[in-house]
Amino acid sequence: MNILKIALASAAASIALGGAAMAQDLTLSYNVGVASDYIFRGVSNSNEDPQIFGGVDASYGMGYAGVWASNVDFGFDDPTTEIDAYVGVKPTIGDLNLDLGLIYYGYVEDKGLTPGSFSYLELKAAGSWAVGPATVGVAGYYSPEFPGKTGYGLYLEANAAMPVAEKLTLSGALGNQEIDKGTSYSTWNLGLAYAVTSKLTADIRYSDTTEDFGDLAGSRFTVALKAAF
Repeated sequence: MNILKIALASAAASIALGGAAMAQDLTLSYNVGVASDYIFRGVSNSNEDPQIFGGVDASYGMGYAGVWASNVDFGFDDPTTEIDAYVGVKPTIGDLNLDLGLIYYGYVEDKGLTPGSFSYLELKAAGSWAVGPATVGVAGYYSPEFPGKTGYGLYLEANAAMPVAEKLTLSGALGNQEIDKGTSYSTWNLGLAYAVTSKLTADIRYSDTTEDFGDLAGSRFTVALKAAF
Protein backbone atom coordinates (compact mmCIF):
# COMPACT_ATOMS: atom_id res chain seq x y z
CA MET A 1 0.00 0.00 0.00
CA ASN A 2 2.80 2.43 0.86
CA ILE A 3 4.50 1.66 -2.46
CA LEU A 4 1.22 2.34 -4.27
CA LYS A 5 0.77 5.65 -2.42
CA ILE A 6 4.34 6.69 -3.25
CA ALA A 7 3.82 5.78 -6.92
CA LEU A 8 0.57 7.75 -7.10
CA ALA A 9 2.14 10.73 -5.34
CA SER A 10 5.09 10.65 -7.74
CA ALA A 11 2.76 10.50 -10.75
CA ALA A 12 0.69 13.39 -9.42
CA ALA A 13 3.84 15.45 -8.80
CA SER A 14 5.08 14.72 -12.32
CA ILE A 15 1.77 15.82 -13.82
CA ALA A 16 1.74 18.97 -11.68
CA LEU A 17 5.30 19.87 -12.60
CA GLY A 18 4.62 19.13 -16.25
CA GLY A 19 1.57 21.36 -16.15
CA ALA A 20 3.58 24.10 -14.46
CA ALA A 21 6.28 23.86 -17.14
CA MET A 22 3.63 24.11 -19.87
CA ALA A 23 2.09 27.13 -18.16
CA GLN A 24 5.50 28.80 -18.00
CA ASP A 25 6.00 28.24 -21.74
CA LEU A 26 2.71 29.99 -22.56
CA THR A 27 3.31 33.74 -22.52
CA LEU A 28 0.96 36.65 -23.10
CA SER A 29 1.93 40.15 -24.20
CA TYR A 30 -0.10 43.28 -24.80
CA ASN A 31 0.32 46.47 -26.81
CA VAL A 32 -1.53 49.75 -27.14
CA GLY A 33 -0.66 52.90 -29.03
CA VAL A 34 -1.59 56.04 -30.92
CA ALA A 35 -0.40 57.41 -34.26
CA SER A 36 -0.94 60.57 -36.29
CA ASP A 37 -2.22 58.41 -39.17
CA TYR A 38 -2.93 54.72 -39.81
CA ILE A 39 -0.52 53.92 -42.65
CA PHE A 40 -0.74 50.40 -44.05
CA ARG A 41 1.57 49.58 -46.94
CA GLY A 42 1.90 53.28 -47.69
CA VAL A 43 -1.84 54.04 -47.74
CA SER A 44 -3.87 55.83 -45.05
CA ASN A 45 -6.53 53.52 -43.59
CA SER A 46 -7.89 56.26 -41.32
CA ASN A 47 -8.59 58.92 -43.96
CA GLU A 48 -5.48 60.78 -42.70
CA ASP A 49 -6.94 61.05 -39.19
CA PRO A 50 -5.22 59.81 -35.97
CA GLN A 51 -5.15 56.13 -35.09
CA ILE A 52 -5.74 54.34 -31.78
CA PHE A 53 -4.78 50.66 -31.69
CA GLY A 54 -4.11 47.75 -29.36
CA GLY A 55 -3.68 44.01 -29.28
CA VAL A 56 -2.85 40.87 -27.33
CA ASP A 57 -0.46 38.08 -28.36
CA ALA A 58 0.02 34.56 -27.05
CA SER A 59 3.08 32.41 -27.73
CA TYR A 60 3.86 28.81 -26.91
CA GLY A 61 7.15 27.39 -28.11
CA MET A 62 7.49 28.39 -31.76
CA GLY A 63 3.72 28.89 -32.12
CA TYR A 64 1.84 32.17 -31.72
CA ALA A 65 -1.63 33.67 -32.07
CA GLY A 66 -3.06 37.11 -31.51
CA VAL A 67 -5.80 39.70 -31.97
CA TRP A 68 -5.28 43.36 -32.91
CA ALA A 69 -7.77 46.22 -33.35
CA SER A 70 -7.75 49.76 -34.71
CA ASN A 71 -10.09 52.48 -35.89
CA VAL A 72 -10.39 52.82 -39.68
CA ASP A 73 -11.98 55.21 -42.18
CA PHE A 74 -12.14 54.33 -45.88
CA GLY A 75 -14.36 57.27 -46.78
CA PHE A 76 -17.61 55.32 -46.29
CA ASP A 77 -20.04 55.17 -43.37
CA ASP A 78 -18.83 51.63 -42.63
CA PRO A 79 -16.63 50.08 -41.45
CA THR A 80 -15.15 52.12 -38.61
CA THR A 81 -13.28 49.36 -36.76
CA GLU A 82 -10.73 46.78 -37.89
CA ILE A 83 -10.19 43.60 -35.87
CA ASP A 84 -7.45 41.26 -37.06
CA ALA A 85 -6.80 37.70 -35.95
CA TYR A 86 -3.62 35.78 -36.75
CA VAL A 87 -1.86 32.52 -36.02
CA GLY A 88 1.46 31.04 -37.05
CA VAL A 89 4.81 29.48 -36.21
CA LYS A 90 8.32 30.92 -35.98
CA PRO A 91 10.84 28.14 -36.62
CA THR A 92 14.59 28.72 -36.78
CA ILE A 93 16.92 27.14 -39.32
CA GLY A 94 20.52 27.99 -38.49
CA ASP A 95 20.77 31.79 -38.54
CA LEU A 96 17.47 32.13 -40.42
CA ASN A 97 14.37 33.08 -38.42
CA LEU A 98 11.14 32.16 -40.20
CA ASP A 99 7.59 33.41 -39.67
CA LEU A 100 4.85 31.37 -41.36
CA GLY A 101 1.30 32.45 -40.61
CA LEU A 102 -2.27 33.19 -41.50
CA ILE A 103 -3.87 36.64 -41.03
CA TYR A 104 -7.56 37.56 -41.18
CA TYR A 105 -8.32 41.27 -41.56
CA GLY A 106 -11.86 41.71 -40.27
CA TYR A 107 -13.99 44.86 -40.31
CA VAL A 108 -16.96 45.53 -38.06
CA GLU A 109 -20.17 46.19 -40.03
CA ASP A 110 -18.30 45.46 -43.25
CA LYS A 111 -20.61 46.61 -46.02
CA GLY A 112 -18.19 48.45 -48.29
CA LEU A 113 -18.96 48.78 -51.98
CA THR A 114 -20.40 45.25 -51.86
CA PRO A 115 -21.21 43.18 -48.73
CA GLY A 116 -18.03 41.91 -47.10
CA SER A 117 -15.76 43.62 -49.62
CA PHE A 118 -13.21 44.89 -47.09
CA SER A 119 -12.52 41.78 -44.99
CA TYR A 120 -9.95 39.36 -46.38
CA LEU A 121 -7.44 36.61 -45.59
CA GLU A 122 -3.67 36.52 -46.18
CA LEU A 123 -1.00 33.84 -46.04
CA LYS A 124 2.34 35.08 -44.70
CA ALA A 125 5.87 33.79 -45.23
CA ALA A 126 8.77 35.83 -43.87
CA GLY A 127 12.41 35.34 -42.99
CA SER A 128 15.05 37.43 -41.25
CA TRP A 129 18.68 37.06 -40.23
CA ALA A 130 21.41 39.08 -38.55
CA VAL A 131 24.08 40.80 -40.64
CA GLY A 132 26.54 42.28 -38.15
CA PRO A 133 24.57 44.66 -35.91
CA ALA A 134 21.72 44.85 -38.44
CA THR A 135 18.74 42.59 -39.11
CA VAL A 136 17.56 42.12 -42.70
CA GLY A 137 14.47 40.35 -43.89
CA VAL A 138 12.09 39.50 -46.71
CA ALA A 139 8.38 38.77 -46.58
CA GLY A 140 5.52 37.75 -48.83
CA TYR A 141 1.76 38.01 -48.26
CA TYR A 142 -0.78 36.32 -50.53
CA SER A 143 -4.55 36.80 -50.52
CA PRO A 144 -6.82 34.72 -52.78
CA GLU A 145 -9.42 37.53 -52.72
CA PHE A 146 -8.25 41.09 -52.03
CA PRO A 147 -10.59 43.86 -50.71
CA GLY A 148 -13.14 45.26 -53.14
CA LYS A 149 -13.51 41.88 -54.90
CA THR A 150 -10.40 42.66 -56.94
CA GLY A 151 -9.03 39.12 -57.25
CA TYR A 152 -5.79 37.92 -55.71
CA GLY A 153 -3.33 40.20 -53.91
CA LEU A 154 0.42 39.66 -53.51
CA TYR A 155 2.63 41.89 -51.38
CA LEU A 156 6.41 41.40 -51.40
CA GLU A 157 8.75 43.30 -49.09
CA ALA A 158 12.42 43.66 -48.21
CA ASN A 159 13.22 45.29 -44.87
CA ALA A 160 16.11 46.08 -42.55
CA ALA A 161 16.75 47.52 -39.08
CA MET A 162 19.92 48.62 -37.32
CA PRO A 163 20.73 50.32 -34.00
CA VAL A 164 22.43 53.67 -34.62
CA ALA A 165 22.75 54.88 -31.03
CA GLU A 166 21.73 53.88 -27.55
CA LYS A 167 17.93 53.30 -27.57
CA LEU A 168 17.72 54.50 -31.20
CA THR A 169 17.01 52.18 -34.16
CA LEU A 170 16.90 53.01 -37.86
CA SER A 171 14.60 50.86 -39.99
CA GLY A 172 13.06 50.84 -43.43
CA ALA A 173 11.24 48.73 -45.97
CA LEU A 174 10.64 48.54 -49.71
CA GLY A 175 7.52 46.75 -50.93
CA ASN A 176 5.32 46.11 -53.93
CA GLN A 177 1.58 45.46 -53.79
CA GLU A 178 0.21 43.57 -56.80
CA ILE A 179 -3.59 43.43 -57.17
CA ASP A 180 -5.12 41.24 -59.84
CA LYS A 181 -8.02 43.51 -60.85
CA GLY A 182 -7.00 46.68 -59.05
CA THR A 183 -4.21 49.25 -58.94
CA SER A 184 -0.77 47.78 -58.22
CA TYR A 185 1.85 50.04 -56.70
CA SER A 186 5.19 50.21 -54.87
CA THR A 187 5.80 51.71 -51.43
CA TRP A 188 8.75 52.40 -49.15
CA ASN A 189 9.37 53.84 -45.70
CA LEU A 190 12.27 54.93 -43.51
CA GLY A 191 12.13 55.89 -39.86
CA LEU A 192 13.67 56.11 -36.41
CA ALA A 193 12.37 54.37 -33.29
CA TYR A 194 13.42 55.59 -29.85
CA ALA A 195 13.00 53.44 -26.72
CA VAL A 196 11.64 56.02 -24.26
CA THR A 197 11.48 53.28 -21.60
CA SER A 198 11.74 49.49 -21.67
CA LYS A 199 8.02 49.38 -22.50
CA LEU A 200 7.39 52.61 -24.44
CA THR A 201 8.65 53.35 -27.97
CA ALA A 202 8.29 56.49 -30.09
CA ASP A 203 8.55 56.24 -33.88
CA ILE A 204 8.79 58.89 -36.59
CA ARG A 205 8.57 57.61 -40.16
CA TYR A 206 8.56 58.88 -43.72
CA SER A 207 6.64 56.87 -46.32
CA ASP A 208 5.87 57.23 -50.00
CA THR A 209 4.08 55.37 -52.79
CA THR A 210 3.93 55.34 -56.58
CA GLU A 211 0.15 55.94 -56.43
CA ASP A 212 -1.70 58.68 -54.53
CA PHE A 213 -5.14 57.01 -54.22
CA GLY A 214 -6.92 60.35 -53.95
CA ASP A 215 -4.30 61.86 -51.61
CA LEU A 216 -4.58 58.91 -49.18
CA ALA A 217 -1.03 57.81 -50.08
CA GLY A 218 2.15 59.40 -51.34
CA SER A 219 4.78 61.36 -49.45
CA ARG A 220 4.07 61.83 -45.73
CA PHE A 221 5.47 61.70 -42.19
CA THR A 222 3.81 59.72 -39.41
CA VAL A 223 4.48 59.86 -35.66
CA ALA A 224 3.51 56.99 -33.36
CA LEU A 225 3.78 56.09 -29.68
CA LYS A 226 3.45 52.43 -28.64
CA ALA A 227 3.49 50.71 -25.25
CA ALA A 228 4.19 46.96 -25.02
CA PHE A 229 3.97 44.91 -21.83
